[in-house]
Amino acid sequence: MDSIYLDHNATTTVYPEVAEAMARCFAAGYANPASQHRPGQQARRLLEDARGDVAGILGADLSGTRPDRLIFTSGGTEANNLALLGIAGARGGPEPGHVVISAIEHASVIGAAEYLLDLGWRVDSLGVTPQGIVRTERLRALLAPETRLVSVIAANHEIGTIQPIEELAAICAEFGVPLHTDAVQRAGKLPVDFRSLGVAAMTVAAHKFHGPLGIGALIVRGDVPIQPVLFGGHQQEGLRPGTESIALAVGMRTALEVFQREQDEALRRTTTLRERFESGLRAGWPGLIVHGADAPRLPNTSNVAFPGLDAQVLFTALDTGGVACSVGSACASGSSELSPTLLALGLPKDIVRSSLRFSTGSTTTQAEIDEAVRRILDVCAQVRA
Repeated sequence: MDSIYLDHNATTTVYPEVAEAMARCFAAGYANPASQHRPGQQARRLLEDARGDVAGILGADLSGTRPDRLIFTSGGTEANNLALLGIAGARGGPEPGHVVISAIEHASVIGAAEYLLDLGWRVDSLGVTPQGIVRTERLRALLAPETRLVSVIAANHEIGTIQPIEELAAICAEFGVPLHTDAVQRAGKLPVDFRSLGVAAMTVAAHKFHGPLGIGALIVRGDVPIQPVLFGGHQQEGLRPGTESIALAVGMRTALEVFQREQDEALRRTTTLRERFESGLRAGWPGLIVHGADAPRLPNTSNVAFPGLDAQVLFTALDTGGVACSVGSACASGSSELSPTLLALGLPKDIVRSSLRFSTGSTTTQAEIDEAVRRILDVCAQVRA
């Protein structure tokens, strides 16, 4: 068996249906959808059909008198930046305001918040429980008249804990503050309904659910003001200028259609694989810690600590031994800093230093899980020796 890929939270391979749909688009040679001639208008119709289908699957409504908006981006990072800078910046006038983010956000949310901090904004962090669930009871005390935006991740990218977004959205609504959620890891693994969540904006990225790299989306509720962070074109109502890719949009739609068709079986299968993986490691390595084990989690994500071992050494040995995993998120790969997510849980630093993330996808098999457990335990024994 070749290297076993257990890093699907970093990226996934595209479904065959996605590759085929995109190949047809490339072969057709569609015109620029912003062009006014007939070939351009044909391309525009295809693009808008894909936009409408993606929105519908994710629970947004692009019709009606005050429709939601689905803005295609290059991925989750751009969408998160557009949410924080574009929504917070469009509310309350030119003076610096206030934003609240959770302590377990992705780097693209943290980075955007730090940028606002440099501009004189006030940024507060909503803490989490030792199991990695945000402390909803503390949100009201953080909200103020100058609060422009709250951003809380829908499911954490490192430990997979699922956050109570509906409850947070209700609190934000009491104060008239928009809530943005980064649903990059949740969409395509669990059903996501934008309207039911009650949020003002939601981020998704296609390559996390077996769609193509290079496309994501920010869904924004119709009554929420937003301003662009990029300039130089009229595309997407001027909120995200630049020529849209029909092939990427079609690929994203196709990936969501496959997930929608297979979601019940996929949820059952991935949950079974995660439980088999964790129980196998526990049986062979006493003292193993599974972060967030008692909290609702994504069905495909296991973040585990091997006390007494160094995660970076273990990661390198596992890569050589044929198991691909990660130390933290892919966006933090190569960083010497300890995981902000695991530190936010209040874990001792030696436990944080011994933790690795494993994540499965639709292509992961039971045979791979069993072989991965064997390889991991063998490598752990070698590293300890």
